[in-house]
Amino acid sequence: MIRTDALDQLPVRTAVPALERALDDRGVAVLCAPPGTGKTTLVPLVLAGLAGGGPVRRVVVAEPRRIAARAAARRMAWLIGERAGGRVGFTVRGERVVGRDTVVEVVTTGVLLQRLQRDQELAGVDAVIIDECHERHLDADTVAAFLLDVREAIRPDLRLVAASATTDAQGWARLLGDAPVVEAEGVSHPVEVVWAPPAAPVRPPHGMRVDPALLTHVAATVRRALAERDGDVLCFLPGVGEIGRVAGQLAGVAAEVLQVHGRAPAAVQDAVLAGSSGEGRRVVLATSVAESSLTVPGVRVVVDSGLAREPRTDHARGLSALTTVRASQAAGRQRAGRAGREAPGAVYRCWAQAEDGRLARFPSPEIKVADLAAFALQAACWGDPDASGLALLDPPPAGAMSAAREVLTAVGAVDAEGRVTGRGTRMSRLGLHPRLARALLDGAAGVGGRRAAEVVALLSEEPPREYGDDLAAALRAARRGGDGYAGRWRQEVRRLSSFVADAGGGSGPDDAAVGLVAALAFPERVARARGEGAFLMASGTGAELREGSGLRSAPWLAVAVADRPAHSASARVRLAAVIDEDTARAAAGHLRFAGEEVHWAGGDVVARRVERLGAVELSVRPLKQLAPGLVREALVEGLRREGLGLLRWTRETGQLRERLAFLHRELGEPWPDVSQGALLERTEQWLEPELSRARRRSDLARIDAGQALRRLLPWATGEAVRLDELAPERIEVPSGSRIRVEYGGAQPVLAVKLQELFGLRETPRVAGVPVLVHLLSPAGRPAAVTADLASFWQDGYRAVRAELRGRYPKHPWPEDPTTVEATRFTKRARR
Repeated sequence: MIRTDALDQLPVRTAVPALERALDDRGVAVLCAPPGTGKTTLVPLVLAGLAGGGPVRRVVVAEPRRIAARAAARRMAWLIGERAGGRVGFTVRGERVVGRDTVVEVVTTGVLLQRLQRDQELAGVDAVIIDECHERHLDADTVAAFLLDVREAIRPDLRLVAASATTDAQGWARLLGDAPVVEAEGVSHPVEVVWAPPAAPVRPPHGMRVDPALLTHVAATVRRALAERDGDVLCFLPGVGEIGRVAGQLAGVAAEVLQVHGRAPAAVQDAVLAGSSGEGRRVVLATSVAESSLTVPGVRVVVDSGLAREPRTDHARGLSALTTVRASQAAGRQRAGRAGREAPGAVYRCWAQAEDGRLARFPSPEIKVADLAAFALQAACWGDPDASGLALLDPPPAGAMSAAREVLTAVGAVDAEGRVTGRGTRMSRLGLHPRLARALLDGAAGVGGRRAAEVVALLSEEPPREYGDDLAAALRAARRGGDGYAGRWRQEVRRLSSFVADAGGGSGPDDAAVGLVAALAFPERVARARGEGAFLMASGTGAELREGSGLRSAPWLAVAVADRPAHSASARVRLAAVIDEDTARAAAGHLRFAGEEVHWAGGDVVARRVERLGAVELSVRPLKQLAPGLVREALVEGLRREGLGLLRWTRETGQLRERLAFLHRELGEPWPDVSQGALLERTEQWLEPELSRARRRSDLARIDAGQALRRLLPWATGEAVRLDELAPERIEVPSGSRIRVEYGGAQPVLAVKLQELFGLRETPRVAGVPVLVHLLSPAGRPAAVTADLASFWQDGYRAVRAELRGRYPKHPWPEDPTTVEATRFTKRARR
């Protein structure tokens, strides 16, 4: 029996007529409706003709998370008086609850991607709703792009709705071809904001680490909220680990403590979403899954830790993982709104009000920060390897796409031109990251399909921390475990086993099998020991094991999970398997290099025959006979790293370089650029033939830099002979002294005793540029600085004369220095 009363109470019903008109007219629409208005439940039922009349149509609803897909399907089925699997069903990875009468199917965006790759036409589907599109998950962005392609090319009749819980919908409207935006008013109650920052400063999050002091403060804030407010408490935390730690600190509170996250057992998720039984209060500890995809009944108070998890990829180190970040302002609004869904409520924010304005306005679009290997494979299978033809709100970063193509090429998923291979098509249908798909397919041949599936299932969802950092031990724990993780692991093993044959290769020890599969998944992370729990990965990144790890004595590791702590050059290994050198060679064969290397290292030319896997050296032998061209390249590399000071420079040579730099700056061509970068680009013009004869650092030190620099003078134009005229090494002053000019600064400098310029009315010039005159006392100490000698004689000399007469009475200090003869001597010496 259809629950008409419940359907009529959903606020989105007032927007449904406008949505239907938009779809009738344009076939596309953007629906903006706050959480709790019924956009996820009423709208699909209406479009399918299951509520409110109308023809029956088949509708697919795409949700970003499995927990949301299950919950939405069960809620819709309840609203029409049925159970999931009838006219409303759901499909998530590893679970399909649909029947022959199903017309509304709720799926994850990942499942819909797989379906589109198999059936671009989506035969039999009349409408698709992409829910929670404001969250900007990569799968949702990709699904939208593919569906727009489908509408344009083969299914103009396919209706498409982008449903968002925020009013920031204009970008989606433009993407859908200026689609109409339909807004639904939510029924929200006032929510009081309570700022509850920690009393003492806490360390900012980094990687997966959250300061334990902040978690203690969050637990204390939950206790405070229970004491000060009525109703259930919903507490937002970044991940499963933090939920577990806060739950432990809430032992003994007068409330039932529940944990909601993507890994929670279905029974726990159902209990939370069903609401309180009325016998006591509840504290629900949740990740961001509860921000907008789920409704948690009975909540009157929200406690917000202010943290979230987002994917990040360190392409230079080959590390990809979730990282803890400050939640955005938009996420904060979504979380706070959960307290006002059913009645007035309150949100306790565990940060200072002054910090709020400095938070990011929206979460980072996943396409900008995530590992794009899976996205690039989907695009290649779609026939658009560089994704340039896809309608995306944000284009994928070029560097991330380049790194993704390297991964896909290495695992055989695409060819040299980026086109998908048959193997790549098969990998794309496994519902795995391409790295894990490669490990499953290639690992099955070596260790058997069942064991390969077991290890890949471990790698696809990281085991709980209590399973330890040894991947083989974690496998044994999962096999005998009775916890929620072990249950999900077994389900995934069954799913993956269906894709690979279990013929042969399955008789060896578990440890070797685990190591091989992990190394196949992450060949750049095969790592060789370098002592005391430290390893070097093939990617070139150092890796360290925690104290007490049973893996510290291993000669080689296949690192499955690692992150890099703040201010550390090395990664911290969180999960790895022991391997041997043969396994490393087999898994990372594409990284093997064997040949001659001549390069600059340790301050000199190093020549050797080397074999290595990436950065890990396997064998090294010194080379006796060296190719001159390779040696020359190594010497130039040394000059780039350590500078031209490796050559022989005298004071005169240094001044010659400064004079040439001055002429290049003031006059330009044909006077040469003698900066380090320019000289290193022109080594063949000034350092030959000496550079090609050199073999080591000491040979560079014998090259006369001054003689070499003179090769760059403009001899061909005849200008070289004017060097001493345009930028003289010395200038003769009225006293007859020849004073050195310093060219190292912004302006040439002439440092001369003041008396030696008597009678000189104008400032000396070089290449038309007035020199900066440093006027010195008879003792050689600075007395004045001027670039305009005439003005100095007229205005500044009188004060300087008075001071110098007192200090140096034996020297002449005429009242008018422009009319007397310059001198280097005292009055007595002159006589």
